[in-house]
Amino acid sequence: MDSKAADLSSLRINRDAPLTPGGNGGRRWLLVGIPVVLLLTLTGLLVAKSFGGGIPVHLTPAVRVSPSQANVLASASGYVVAQRKAAVASKGTGRLVYLGVVEGDRVKEGQVIARIEDGDVRAQLAQAQANLAVGNADLHDAQTSLDRQKSLLANNLASQADYDAAEARLERVKATIALAQAGVDAARVAVENTVVRAPFDGTVLTKSADVGEVVSPLTGGALSKASVVTLADLASLQVEVDVSESNLAQVTIGEPCEIILDAYPDVRYAGAVAKIVPTADRAKATVQVKVAFKHYDSKVLPEMSAKVHFLPRSTVAQTPADTQSVIAVPEKALVQRNGQSVVYVVSDGRAVEVPVTAGRHFGSSVAILQGVAAGTAVVDSVDDRLHRGVKVNVKPSGTSP
Repeated sequence: MDSKAADLSSLRINRDAPLTPGGNGGRRWLLVGIPVVLLLTLTGLLVAKSFGGGIPVHLTPAVRVSPSQANVLASASGYVVAQRKAAVASKGTGRLVYLGVVEGDRVKEGQVIARIEDGDVRAQLAQAQANLAVGNADLHDAQTSLDRQKSLLANNLASQADYDAAEARLERVKATIALAQAGVDAARVAVENTVVRAPFDGTVLTKSADVGEVVSPLTGGALSKASVVTLADLASLQVEVDVSESNLAQVTIGEPCEIILDAYPDVRYAGAVAKIVPTADRAKATVQVKVAFKHYDSKVLPEMSAKVHFLPRSTVAQTPADTQSVIAVPEKALVQRNGQSVVYVVSDGRAVEVPVTAGRHFGSSVAILQGVAAGTAVVDSVDDRLHRGVKVNVKPSGTSP
């Protein structure tokens, strides 16, 4: 029993004994303390990398703009519309037998575009011409009879009644001839109505009917077409935009404008306000404004979407440089390093110096003639801390550095 008690007492923990590296307590400290130290060290490195890894910067893309945009008073969107446009149809009803144009063809005023079947109206014309010929023959006979009666009456060989009857017959024949001539004219008009002609010089935009289809000027049902082609005078193109009522005070007749087609955002067209339609759209609180091109090319097509910038009258004498789009960056993004204009981009967390050729200043931007392409992300504000190869920390837009 004593040996067992002695063995049990030897198993008690001495809580007052010091922890020494050489004992079991030291080994336990190493097993627990070293991982904790490593974890704290790693956390510190990560924190240092996150918050002390470089100069905080913001990036902004180089954009393609027009220098005149710095003076824009108001902007509006709309569509290119031909002011002279027509859905061309025949005046008669019938089956289309000839179509001489397709989309994109240019036509002259009076040019034959299409024809519909005309056999019936031509037969009516022939009948009317025959009636006219009969009337002309009767006219010759009636005139001869009247002359004879006049001679006989002068020699007292015919009565006054005979002369009056001959004269009345001549008048009836003349009336019959006039009626026959009217029939001929009507038949000729009916024949002409089977021919579709261009009402003005223009370009074919759409083709509405094909050979073999029935066309009718009055109905456009499932079995007939109301028009043959849609024609527009491309020399009459204007941009129709809806200007907000709040911006209407900035728009006046003759005011210079810059027109940008959505299809060609890099091309600018000079224009001017041609008309302010004298009514407002109650639902949209807008007023329609028509803007005329000062010049344009074959790229401009009807129904293209466009944006119009209204400019001060002081810009009326625009130069080609004013309407030519350029790549621009903020003024603060451009600095001088060793006598060279440069901007900075970011690659692998470091600043990369990009030499550029700077152009004119407009507003808070500067044109870049060479060195960067549109869309390139550059540091939007450069200070003395930023130089080639320095570490940077890109911050999201809208946050302070």
